[in-house]
Amino acid sequence: MATTLQTLDRGLQTLELVGRRAGGMSVAALAAELDVHRAVAYRIVATLETRGLVSRAADGRIRLGAGVTRLASCFEPQLRDVALPLLQALSDEARATAFLSVAQGEECVVVLVAEPEAGLLRVGYRVGSRHPLSLGAAGIAILAGREPAPDEPEAVTRAREDGYSLTRGQLQEGAVGVATPLGREGQKKGLEACVGVVAMNDLDTDLAISAVKATAKTIASHLNMA
Repeated sequence: MATTLQTLDRGLQTLELVGRRAGGMSVAALAAELDVHRAVAYRIVATLETRGLVSRAADGRIRLGAGVTRLASCFEPQLRDVALPLLQALSDEARATAFLSVAQGEECVVVLVAEPEAGLLRVGYRVGSRHPLSLGAAGIAILAGREPAPDEPEAVTRAREDGYSLTRGQLQEGAVGVATPLGREGQKKGLEACVGVVAMNDLDTDLAISAVKATAKTIASHLNMA
């Protein structure tokens, strides 16, 4: 049976907890969340602070530090190396633009795109494109990867049950999109993301659904998120 190092685990939990709060959080609140004595929470924060992973504001509230950005920049090339060839294969199979998108706040942001080798009519979905999580196959798929919420849109509930989201014309007239989350384990590990395809009108949705789900599963496996 695999074992974990409790102190390290608490440090990682701290980064996740602080990262979810835009306004930061107090050491007292952190101690309560971790179920530890406040002195233990202070030591965890101090350790992370020396690495630049958290910072303390004048009011004592803890926020993520610039060191997190450095770690993220190291992950991006690895993500590209793993995912881009698989997205290219998905794009060619589905004859559509393939993408990997992530959640940033309440928006869905495209971070990787692959176009089919064959010359087809292409959609305006490019790296850096962003839209609300509540719109488009990608955003709905990411929401479907989260725990159910009592007030969530019906489309999100349906996507969670089906394992994919299918939308038509929500972001661009005539565009059909299919997307699936990288999986709940990925969300637990801090990456809220989805894989999908989008094309104009003539997308073979049955083929796209199957190919998108298979590709997402493979990417998640390679990233140890499955």
